Amino acid sequence: MRDLFAALGLALAVEGLLFASFPGAVQRALLEAAGSPRDRMRIVGLVSAILGVVIVWAARRLAI
Repeated sequence: MRDLFAALGLALAVEGLLFASFPGAVQRALLEAAGSPRDRMRIVGLVSAILGVVIVWAARRLAI
């Protein structure tokens, strides 16, 4: 559970840095994403989730 909260905190920190550093680019990206078809959003979300799990697994397994 501690790792979950640490990961959520890290995700919020990275997202906050992106919003603070590049607000215009983030706004354009969000507008573009809002216009994307739902099926594409679903596929991108699933691929991102799987990739995230693989990265966490590899980091823990390989002790990076």
